[in-house]
Amino acid sequence: MTDLLPPWPVLSAFLFASLVLAITPGPGVLYIVTRSLVQGRRSGLVSVAGVALGNLGNALAASVGLAALFAASSLAFAVVKYAGALYLFYLGVQMFRSPQAASPTPAPLAAPWSRVLRDGFVVALLNPKTTLFFAAFLPQFLSPEAPPMLQGMALGSLFVAIATVTDSGYALAAGMVAPALARAASVRRLGRRLGGSVFIGLAVFTALTGSRSRAG
Repeated sequence: MTDLLPPWPVLSAFLFASLVLAITPGPGVLYIVTRSLVQGRRSGLVSVAGVALGNLGNALAASVGLAALFAASSLAFAVVKYAGALYLFYLGVQMFRSPQAASPTPAPLAAPWSRVLRDGFVVALLNPKTTLFFAAFLPQFLSPEAPPMLQGMALGSLFVAIATVTDSGYALAAGMVAPALARAASVRRLGRRLGGSVFIGLAVFTALTGSRSRAG
């Protein structure tokens, strides 16, 4: 593994740049925070895991050359981008349609873990801008002495690990607020509507924005 990493001066620059990018809120962070506020801390942390797996898929895609396909083919880019936007829109509609809980204290996790994990994975994976981000960012730190594809996968995994830590911090912070918001039925209804609006807004943002974005 260490043979696939650049020399320490370059690696330290990569770690610093990755940390700065990871703590900068993007669509992925907004998705995770919304999950935590509406469904609780554990749901937010499961969403972090799903987003991390999706971003690992994007890092792998960038390493094997799918980024070049997205850059060259506007149709391929548009198909994946709009598929992701439609999925976000679907999640927003589902949140609006979710039934009101009978108990004043909601369950710690409002949806099965597998579904929350799947949603985070799909939302992150169906974002070709993340693949393009990795394709533009990772080569700046590659060493000519090691295979570029394996280096890209190693650095991409390291970036995702850093982002997972910072995203978990956002999820935990939002999860601390969730219990207080969940005590009142009117607040729960407002939370679901706000969460649904955020997901639908993210869908519109994803569909209308340009070709590059940070990895969540």
